[in-house]
Amino acid sequence: MTKFKLKIASRRSKLAMVQTLWVKEELEKNIPGLEVSIEAMATQGDKILDVALAKIGDKGLFTKELEAQMLIGHADIAVHSLKDLPTNLPDGLTLGCITKREDPSDALVVSKKNKNYQLESLPAGSIVGTSSLRRLAQLRYKFPYLDFKDIRGNVITRIEKLDSGKFDCIILAAAGLKRLGFESRIHQIIPNEVSLHAVGQGALGIECKSDDKEVLKIIKVLEDKTSSQRCLAERSFLRELEGGCQVPIGVNSKIQDDKIHLTGMVASIDGERLIKDESVGSIYSPEEVGKKLAEKLKLQGADKILLEIFEQFREK
Repeated sequence: MTKFKLKIASRRSKLAMVQTLWVKEELEKNIPGLEVSIEAMATQGDKILDVALAKIGDKGLFTKELEAQMLIGHADIAVHSLKDLPTNLPDGLTLGCITKREDPSDALVVSKKNKNYQLESLPAGSIVGTSSLRRLAQLRYKFPYLDFKDIRGNVITRIEKLDSGKFDCIILAAAGLKRLGFESRIHQIIPNEVSLHAVGQGALGIECKSDDKEVLKIIKVLEDKTSSQRCLAERSFLRELEGGCQVPIGVNSKIQDDKIHLTGMVASIDGERLIKDESVGSIYSPEEVGKKLAEKLKLQGADKILLEIFEQFREK
């Protein structure tokens, strides 16, 4: 291959840079002669730290600035935590690659005084930190006696807030903790029966221009077929429900015998209503599996719950 230069747009947070550097190294390793550079920047979601994510109400909180760099020709690709990437992308851009997925589960991280407790045994009134409506709704449904507080900042900042005594425990993505070298802080992997994970959680999504065939060919070397099939089914489910990143929608997916088994959940923020169901279909049409599951949940009232949530935040 002739010498080719590729520029990556990335958030400048520690986790984003760890993920982006991995993509850079893997691309250069797999494609001789490729030179990859990184343009790091802060996104809206990185800058606004004193407001709960759900109240900002923007589906592109962590992606818009990166996408703008590609659209004006200042970057060739953008590396995202796939769970942060909206399901509807700007005209001219596409999700070109989904990488091999890390554990998509949520994880419990506790303060020293709570090291002898699991999530289900925490004393009533324990302060649990999370910025995710999805986690909040599911945990309120299971553990209404716990006290849930919003927590913002990157992974390291949240752990520092926990260790300072502001929280008894916090909930974070297991994948982020592992990638940052904090695997030892994972006190408990939260079972799917308690908290279904976010759509795309644990995978990286590489976005690029839809018509840039050479770049699409380059990034496909990092595509993981199984992870891609699962995540496409999950993203289709979310898209059909018209839910952004900050809504109480959770999923779990697995592949068995050329079939995708997709479980999905929609809950009210107060945790009093939770609708869950499953859809099974071919790995060769993952988006149909997601659509089918979304329709099943809509028939059970999921769209009514989501409309109430959108109205609630619109009023604020």
